[in-house]
Formats: sequence, C-alpha cells, structure tokens
Amino acid sequence: MGRRRNSSVNVLFGWVRRQSMKVKTFLGVTTALSSLLALKFLVKDRKHFFVASEAIHVFGIMVLIYKLATQKTCSGLSLKTQELTAMFLAVRLYCSFVMEGDIHTVLDLATLVSTVWVIYMIRFKLKSTYSKELDNFPIYYVAVPSAILALLVHPYTKHSVISRISWAFCVYLESVSVLPQLRLMQNAKMVEPFTAHYVFALGVARFLGCAHWIIQVYELGGKYLYLVGSGFLWLPMILLAEVVQTFILADFCYYYIKSVMDGQLVMSLSSLV
Repeated sequence: MGRRRNSSVNVLFGWVRRQSMKVKTFLGVTTALSSLLALKFLVKDRKHFFVASEAIHVFGIMVLIYKLATQKTCSGLSLKTQELTAMFLAVRLYCSFVMEGDIHTVLDLATLVSTVWVIYMIRFKLKSTYSKELDNFPIYYVAVPSAILALLVHPYTKHSVISRISWAFCVYLESVSVLPQLRLMQNAKMVEPFTAHYVFALGVARFLGCAHWIIQVYELGGKYLYLVGSGFLWLPMILLAEVVQTFILADFCYYYIKSVMDGQLVMSLSSLV
C-alpha cells in the first residue's frame, strides 16, 4: 500500500515537472487559493494565524538547536540569516513591549533567545564547521533598504515615531531575512535534513501570516487596507512584504515536499532558481 502511494506521488510530481511554467504557476496559485479558502472556514479567530506562525518559527529554531547540540556541526546554516532574524526579533520585541504585551511578546522572546544561542554556537563553539565562503550574501543589501523604507512608509498610530518606524523596519526586514540562507543553500547545491526542516517551517509560518492579511482584506472588501490611523501605504506594504516572503520560500517548499515524498534525506537544489 505504502509503495503504491509513493509511486502515485512520484508520478504526480513527475507530471508537474514536465509542465510549462504557466501551468506550474496556475497549479501553485490554485493550491494557495484552496489553502486560503480552507483556512478561512476552519479558523474563526484570525489572531490564531499569527500565534500559529510564531509558534512554528519557534519550532523551526528548536530543530536547529537539536541539530547543533547532537551533530556538533553548523554546516549548511547561514549565520547572516540568524543575525538578521535576531535583529528583527529584537526590534519586534521592543515594539511588542511598547504597543501590545501579549502572547506574541512571549513567543518573540523565546524565539530571540533561541536565535541568539544559535548565533553563539555558530560564531564560537562550532566555528570550524561554519561555511563562511558559501554564506556570502551581504547583510546591508537587505538591512539598509528595509531601514530606508521604514522611514518612508510606517504606521500612523498614537505611539512614538521611533516605535512606529521600528515596527515597520522589523516587518520589512523579516520579509527578506531568509535570503542569505537561500543563497548559501544554492551555493552548496545540497541541503541536509535539519536545515531543510527549518527553512520549510519558515515557509509555513510566512504562509500563515500572509493568509491572515489576505483573508482580512477579502472579508472587508479591501477597506482593511485603509483603516483610520494606518496611513494609505502602511497596510498595503505589510501585505506586500508577506506576499514577497511567501513567494521567496514557495519554490524551496515545493522541492522540500518533493524530497520528503521521494524519501530523500538530503535535498538537491541544482534546479532551484
């Protein structure tokens, strides 16, 4: 039974690979819309999207911690992505304390502490296994544009200007923080299991965050984008940032699912663009 199911899955993925880019795009959009529709009817409280997203991010970091603690190697991990992650989490934690102070604050704190531990292990304890030559994506390529964009487009609320700009900065930086990790994996051409699990968790987390905004916009007929006090560009920029990160990770998630279905422990990214 299991062998026949795996065979059917292989046939399905083989058929998908043979299709044109237009057909693949159509299938991807159809799958995403179907998932959004299912989430719309299954999840009544929209706040649960963000809680689930942050919880999955924490799970992804726990996978990395397990890898570092048991295998004693950080091969395949991007230090720069972890540093960018710590950066936007620290800023978001500050904003959370100032603006909200709820379950999101607890989850962000747990993720930040875990990420700092991962950075410490890569920089000091497991430095000899770090692939510095493959982790060659300059941080300022994403940090500087995110800061400039935050100065130009940020929310208009009752909070201080610094808090509002900081909030925008962490949203923009988060949307592109995974790029160094993807660059490292492309340079290496291969991805070991724990790193793949971590990046896939990021993809699922970002899809849930993106789903929240898309469903909110749909249910309010677009009015959600122009709520009083939000400015005319802030909420559309949030949605754009979520969509950008979701698309950045979508291709990887496809190859991850394919590898899992094929029973492969190591992913090959030779065909990943």
